[in-house]
Amino acid sequence: MWKAINSIFFDRRDYKLIEIVTSVYNEPKTLGYTSKLLYPYFHPLGIKELAESRGLRAAYSIVNLMESIESGDITRRLKALAGLKDDLVDTVGGPMPKNTSRVLLQIMKDLVRAKGEPEHQLKLAHDFRIAAFGKPRAIRHLLDHYHLLEMPEEWNQITFDDHVHDANTSGRKSATHLIMDAWIKGIRSLRVIYYHYIEPKCALELIEAARIMEIDLRIGIEFWPLHRDRYISFIWVSRGLPNLESFLSFLARPSVIQFMEQGKALEKFQEKYLYRLLDEFNASGRMELCRDLNITMTPVVAEEFLDFVGPGQPSFQYLGEFIHSKVIKAIQIEISRLKERETTPEAETHLDRLSKTINDFMVSDILEQYLDGANFFSGLYDYVKEKGESAPPRLCVSFCTLLDQVEELLDDFRITLNLDRLGPEDVLELLYESYGRINRIEIINLKKYNPLDNEVMLRVNELKEAVNQGSILKLKRIISKIIADVQKHDLHQKQDRLNNLSMILNDINEFKHMFDARPIKLRIGSDSTGKPGHYGMGFAVLDTLPFRVRKKIRKENGSRLRLPVNVKTNLCTTTSHPESLSDTIAWIPGIHRLFSTMKRSWIPEFYLLDPGSKGNLVTLGRSALMGQKNNLVATSDEKSKSKSKKSFKYLNTPLKNFFKVIVGFIPAQLCFMLTKEWWLLAYFGALMWFGITGIRNVIQSVLGGGGIRRASRLKWNDYVSWDRLADSLLFTGFSVPLLDYLVKTLLLDKTLGITINSGPVMLYSVMGLANGIYLSSHNFFRGLPKGAVTGNFFRSILSIPVAVVLSTLTGTILGSFNIPNVNGILQKWAAIISKGASDVVAGFIEAAADRSVYTRLRKQNIRKKISELFDIYSQLIMLFPETEELNILENSSILLDNKNSEVRDLATLIIINALDLFYFWMYLPRAQSSLIRVVSDMTPEEKAIFFQAQNMLRHEHYISRLFVDGILGKNFSRPLTFYLSLYRTYLNSIKKVKASILHEKFDEKPYS
Repeated sequence: MWKAINSIFFDRRDYKLIEIVTSVYNEPKTLGYTSKLLYPYFHPLGIKELAESRGLRAAYSIVNLMESIESGDITRRLKALAGLKDDLVDTVGGPMPKNTSRVLLQIMKDLVRAKGEPEHQLKLAHDFRIAAFGKPRAIRHLLDHYHLLEMPEEWNQITFDDHVHDANTSGRKSATHLIMDAWIKGIRSLRVIYYHYIEPKCALELIEAARIMEIDLRIGIEFWPLHRDRYISFIWVSRGLPNLESFLSFLARPSVIQFMEQGKALEKFQEKYLYRLLDEFNASGRMELCRDLNITMTPVVAEEFLDFVGPGQPSFQYLGEFIHSKVIKAIQIEISRLKERETTPEAETHLDRLSKTINDFMVSDILEQYLDGANFFSGLYDYVKEKGESAPPRLCVSFCTLLDQVEELLDDFRITLNLDRLGPEDVLELLYESYGRINRIEIINLKKYNPLDNEVMLRVNELKEAVNQGSILKLKRIISKIIADVQKHDLHQKQDRLNNLSMILNDINEFKHMFDARPIKLRIGSDSTGKPGHYGMGFAVLDTLPFRVRKKIRKENGSRLRLPVNVKTNLCTTTSHPESLSDTIAWIPGIHRLFSTMKRSWIPEFYLLDPGSKGNLVTLGRSALMGQKNNLVATSDEKSKSKSKKSFKYLNTPLKNFFKVIVGFIPAQLCFMLTKEWWLLAYFGALMWFGITGIRNVIQSVLGGGGIRRASRLKWNDYVSWDRLADSLLFTGFSVPLLDYLVKTLLLDKTLGITINSGPVMLYSVMGLANGIYLSSHNFFRGLPKGAVTGNFFRSILSIPVAVVLSTLTGTILGSFNIPNVNGILQKWAAIISKGASDVVAGFIEAAADRSVYTRLRKQNIRKKISELFDIYSQLIMLFPETEELNILENSSILLDNKNSEVRDLATLIIINALDLFYFWMYLPRAQSSLIRVVSDMTPEEKAIFFQAQNMLRHEHYISRLFVDGILGKNFSRPLTFYLSLYRTYLNSIKKVKASILHEKFDEKPYS
């Protein structure tokens, strides 16, 4: 019974995707060939589709990217990220490609993580396939499920984070993983911070990953100088190093290497201090914790701490997480013991309390209560004084001294002051001492931010505004107020502070001019490490997000934090006129604007703190405390419950589509049976109605994808989306009672007396208008783009004259056969005629829209390949300086047999390029017409290079050997068979294209 019920859920393709993911885990070298140098040159939609599915490639990339950081190879992770971008970002279509890609990446991450949970994996596999269709309603539902905000498809949102960490500091994600997650969240600008120094390999991975995902990246280093006998922090960010090569060259300078070595020495010293804290915890804090939680916990072993840290920098945060993991393990052991041995009421009470504790106990509790986190830096200062000369020099220098050292590293840089452990008087002193070198202030650090205690933030912001405005009156008033506050409180080195502040007040004019060249700007960072317990990384300016997202956030009650910051933005629209426009229509006024493309971009102007109201800056992540649990024990029951729950969305696709059709068919059939007396309409009216919609969808898909006469290997049913057809039939069924009964019969006939006899135009006009409203409504309900909603309304308006013409023709034909009561028959068929007219218009419009989408995508794919071809050819030209540039490929055998390996590799890349174009031509909708148009627009020299490159496919023996040698892995039989059986056909087609474009006489002799 249960087996039969379970069989109706999920698809065979869901199980297949899980097999793929499992195979990647069990055989990690399944796609080892992807690490070969030539593999990245294959297009994700090209011939490698015949070797491995996109799901397998994506799963393999995710596994490589998320594998253990200790064993993970940077090059492998970067190639995995590039593969993911190809497979799940650049090639996704549909109305919401960017958001669909974000969902697909997130689901694939969870699918790989869910190893050992087969039912959860099945649900994720099904979600992945549903998301791949790109339906807006499904994508928005999944975005909500994963707590991701929908981003505009123009990808012009203002989203950023000025302070995050990766696994090389105190984070848990590798640099590549961090960049991928930032893209999934929708972040476009990111600043990653390292402590005290940065390794070249870390910079390499971070910069390359950001380049792949097109994220604007800044790398910063956080320093801890001394100010009035306590440590403060500021962040140095380089400028004028635009790419990886320049940044690595900077790190290779002898002075920079020496400076970074000092940072490593500081890290080693801090490690010893952390060991001391760990010893103190074992001696006292552990006992106190065991008493509080009523558990038994053995002393924590210091040697295990470094293993826990991995490649990161040992830090106080890591120490708290390490101890927290030991505490959780001790609680789990105690829970297991109680479940096995104790059954008394006291044991049950203790068990419940432990289950609640393990759920609520956070890393912050360890840091604050048992490691005295508030005094970490003062303890470090005492430890440095205790060690004397053996302490690293970096921990003994003042703010100004360290700033001078940093200034010698690079001419162009920015300094951001962190407000942690600082008061307004400290900020004023530091600004003055920096002499204008502090030009950024991290006004909000989300890890330390308390919305109920923001006095320091507001006072510092007032000071910043006064400095930037250059108002001496305002600046004097603020400095005087700071002096008055210092006089009221018993602060460390109070008199010296007052003397220093008085000096600043007397030098106020000079102070004002220090920041003329570079005004002070604000920075806002999450300080995210990718670990639970805090809001995640990323902030978004509400004004730059879609309307429905803004509306939803304003209704939410605290799930995301809205900061008291208003970001002033400007919307810039750039209009690009069409490159070419036919002279036939170019004279029409406004035609250039109609065919122009517009690009909108948001430009941030400045931050304005407004504590009295919620600002327009919102966190992209939700707090880990917002209903999310860490309890590994408590969630086991929830998991078992979730396993038994199966919803309609997990039905296998054919059955789900069948139910959709039946649900739509029932109201249509009932309406015809209950309202029609003529047997033909009563019993077959619904079938005719559905037939009109079904045939229209099929013809539209075929015409949009390639037309009836096409030379590709695709069959007509390859173009048809059966899921889309089922949705169309579902909603068309409910239009029968609307149009035929409510509108035509009740409203027009019985209420207004409008029939075919009295007003055929009015009849079809009202029915067309009603149909347009219905179509737009269900399109809006399904979450389709605004253009589709509007287009479907006007399509119904355009169908009105078509319906009148069809009705007139039908009446004329019936009259020619002397059939009586023609108008009575037309009145009965009016709804079907109106429906047919609407679908005729829809067929033309939507087929043209599909054709436009396919053509745009194919041109994009083809132009990318051809651009790569010309880049490769340019490298070949430099290797043959004495050969005429258009003759290099004429005798291609010389290239393949050349003694120079670089020449052979470039020749192989040209073959790979031709293989992808060959696959496009045979299998991708609208590829053939798109390729012909792209080639037609080339210069004569480019055309010659293109046609010569395609002729490289005639080297049958060489290409067959490439496949057999594993250029696409072990599954080479399908791509090899495809090549051997069809390359001659393709080359003959290319010969015809060449003859047509160059107006040459076509040689009928085929390739042999």
